Amino acid sequence: MARITFSCLPASWYCSVSLLSLGCAPRQRLLLLLLLLTCTVLFLLSSYHHPLWGPRHPIRASVNKYLSLAESMEATNLQDPALNYGVVVDCGSSGSRVFVYYWPPHNGNPHTLLDIRQMKDRERKPVVKKIKPGISTLAQTPEKANVYLQPLLNFAAAHVPRVKHKETPLYILCTAGMRLLPDSQQAAILEDLVTDVPMEFDFLFSHSHAEVISGKQEGVYAWIGINFVLGRFDHAEEEDATVEVTTGSTHQQPISRRRTVGIMDMGGASLQIAYEVPSAVTFSSPQEEEAGKSLLAEFNLGCDVDKTQHVYRVYVTTFLGFGGNMARQRYEDLVVNSTLASNRLLGSQTGLSQDNPSLDPCLPLGLSDTVARDGRTLHLRGQGDWSRCQSAVHPFLGLHNGTMSPRGIYQAPIDFSNSEFYGFSEFYYCMEDVLRIGGMYDSLKYARAATDYCGTQWSTLKQRLESKLFSQQADVTRLKYQCFKSAWMYEVLHSGFRFPKDYPSLKTAQLVYDKEVQWTLGAILFKTRFLPLRDLQQEVFRQSHPSWLRSSFLYNHHLFSVCVLVVLLAILLYILRLRRIHQREQRQSEVLDLLWVEEGEALLA
Repeated sequence: MARITFSCLPASWYCSVSLLSLGCAPRQRLLLLLLLLTCTVLFLLSSYHHPLWGPRHPIRASVNKYLSLAESMEATNLQDPALNYGVVVDCGSSGSRVFVYYWPPHNGNPHTLLDIRQMKDRERKPVVKKIKPGISTLAQTPEKANVYLQPLLNFAAAHVPRVKHKETPLYILCTAGMRLLPDSQQAAILEDLVTDVPMEFDFLFSHSHAEVISGKQEGVYAWIGINFVLGRFDHAEEEDATVEVTTGSTHQQPISRRRTVGIMDMGGASLQIAYEVPSAVTFSSPQEEEAGKSLLAEFNLGCDVDKTQHVYRVYVTTFLGFGGNMARQRYEDLVVNSTLASNRLLGSQTGLSQDNPSLDPCLPLGLSDTVARDGRTLHLRGQGDWSRCQSAVHPFLGLHNGTMSPRGIYQAPIDFSNSEFYGFSEFYYCMEDVLRIGGMYDSLKYARAATDYCGTQWSTLKQRLESKLFSQQADVTRLKYQCFKSAWMYEVLHSGFRFPKDYPSLKTAQLVYDKEVQWTLGAILFKTRFLPLRDLQQEVFRQSHPSWLRSSFLYNHHLFSVCVLVVLLAILLYILRLRRIHQREQRQSEVLDLLWVEEGEALLA
């Protein structure tokens, strides 16, 4: 006969029960048997709760730290409940753009950063939307700022899963256009956003999430984004180039970590440079110290402010008017003014007619061009002399007082023997669009190609353009100003920033790993740097408790269900036992009554 013994119950409830002797109906016996089997299965499974119903994405330190490159190229899996999201709005001078990012749970290693990637839609295109004009045009109507951004925020809200909205941080960061406004107008626009956006959207958004960032911040964010995509914040492998870094703390020993890259970006109006300064900086004077500290940014990208593994000291500055187009405009202004002044002094007519043009060494050979200033037109004829063009643009660097940077601004030292730089925008266009030598920079090869180009007849250059011998981005304007811009880039690099002509580690590029890297990626990396603490603290909490306690009470609600079932079963068994006792007493009473009746009948007989 099958019997089940329960020794886990209180002593007063101890019983040995035979399923066939419970006095139950067959249906009740089957129900009780199923209940016992369910309790047993749940109890056994609860011992292995981690692989079955523990966290679907547990924190691990030894797994792949980053999503695979193939996965990053695929459409973002919005069905994955473990993914986190973030939204950044770049409010620029000519328009505003919204970027949506996502990242998996942190891997648990306090020395690694979140693996943030730009979201891809179903067509595998980056989730980004742009509107025009810039938000600074609302200076007189700041109450419309929220309405202005609604198309971008609606776009982001449609791509982020609704269940994730309340935990998705939103950052609205304004750049050049807003910087030009008075502080009162900036504050009015931001106040409208901080007040009205939370009423329309459920994103995680507070007063500190909307701000006007400085050019220095924008440069730092761009530097962070490039180095993150290149993997320069990862742990160094044996074959990686490393640097010895000294932090601002006097008690910290120098640490060795993977070498980061510096970036140079020459646009149409401005020039920017940013690079890490691994060694402690010394200043020769209080004035230099004051200038240097305004251009140096020291920050911790790690989630623990007490750890120095991700403390970086970055020099970053922007030179307005040093972009390729603005430099050409300044050069033309000087040519016009000097030519007209010379004409007045000598009584000549140089440049005032097409038959008597002013010779310009920075235009291709044989090119005729005109420059209009203040109602006057100056006729130019290209000489195509790249060496003379270098000499002509050199004064526009504004070097003086023996400084190492354009316009005499302090520049932190660069260890050219152990450094690496990327050149973007005009650095790439000057080498690739026409010269077709983009990629690793070689000063001798570049100078030779630029000299040959400038000395080529303009008619020949136009024929090459029509024959599509240049890149698809090249046009007549690029051909016209290529000679000047190539000389300007060369002088900025070697005379302004003092890069050695045999420097081997400058790479010009338009994309990094076939994608454009925005400064907004660096911004969200910096803004969310403390988020891994949440996962790390939970992991520490779990590790600080005994495993049996974690399994039994903290991390397994299924075991609680087992306990409830056991209690219910105990109550049921207790009731059944009382029933048996009652039935036994009843039978005994019937037997006694029968005996009494028999004895009574015997006495009567």
